[in-house]
Amino acid sequence: MDFKDQILQLAARAEKMLPQIQTEEATKNALIMPFIQIMGYDVFNPSEVNPEFIADIGIKKGEKVDYAIMKDGEPAILIECKHHLENLDPHNSQLFRYFHTTKAKFGLLSNGMTYRFYTDLVEKNKMDTTPFFEFKLTEIKEVEIAELKKFHKSYFDEENITNTASELKYLNELKVILNKEIESPSENFVAFFTKQIYPGVLTAKVKEQFIPIVKRSFNQLINDTINERLKSALNQEKKKDSEEATKVEEAQEKAATNIITTEEELEGFYIVKSILRQTIESTRITFRDAQSYFAILLDDNNRKTICRLYLNSKKHLVVLDESKKEIKYDINGIDDIFKYADILIKTTEKLNKK
Repeated sequence: MDFKDQILQLAARAEKMLPQIQTEEATKNALIMPFIQIMGYDVFNPSEVNPEFIADIGIKKGEKVDYAIMKDGEPAILIECKHHLENLDPHNSQLFRYFHTTKAKFGLLSNGMTYRFYTDLVEKNKMDTTPFFEFKLTEIKEVEIAELKKFHKSYFDEENITNTASELKYLNELKVILNKEIESPSENFVAFFTKQIYPGVLTAKVKEQFIPIVKRSFNQLINDTINERLKSALNQEKKKDSEEATKVEEAQEKAATNIITTEEELEGFYIVKSILRQTIESTRITFRDAQSYFAILLDDNNRKTICRLYLNSKKHLVVLDESKKEIKYDINGIDDIFKYADILIKTTEKLNKK
């Protein structure tokens, strides 16, 4: 299971578990520790994840942060946890105090559902008051998963994250401002656009008249963009359907020859295709019929056989090992192909690397 799937699986589990999570400790165990594990860190190894990490503050000794992600014996990320129902806004000051007493470059404040990442963009060694990256687990977007992956143990690079943190922070802040302006345009926002199209003097009355026009223009622009993308996606689907229809026609023409492609074989082909659709582009999965078996191929290449179907009186699904020797799996009918989905996916992944 890849990183994206693991995050989405945690999000799905979190929604179901929330009613049973009654305490801050339960939030840590059910939500935050699994999150840290998905990020590639061993929560049971204190040299990687140090719980109750001591971050002494001046004369105040024994102050502890919930977790410290360690790198080369020093804290790299400080993590402060709260109950999943708690508002995080009042708690960043606590993380702020811990931040400047350690060598950690990043701070994470989380209630298991919302995750806020901080660093020191404004003043060196002093944690910013606003996060440079924030997401809600159950509403996480593709682009946010890509940013989150940078904190994974396998990809963690302090310099790389720091270089992109500033851009990410301002990008998010601009998105918030633009969203507010689109919902309720301010006078300056309206004036900026109106003066480029209105030839007269921008009186208060004129600006007031243009407020709903500017708002409607942006809403229409957003709707048009969405519709264009939907239309493009539909056209691509139509193209794929057309290509598949052509292949079906070719298969039907082939039936007139000595080799007859049966409906059962075609149905088996579509089952295999549906299994592999999430792994590889469906257009790359093809078939060739033979006298004794029905072959399903990658890229229409005989040297890239995904499987063979023997659908006579005794039915088999066959994959080829490294020496091209057949490995047979008995099936009672084509629906049994689904039982071997993992084998088909692994075989296809190997073929795709050749």
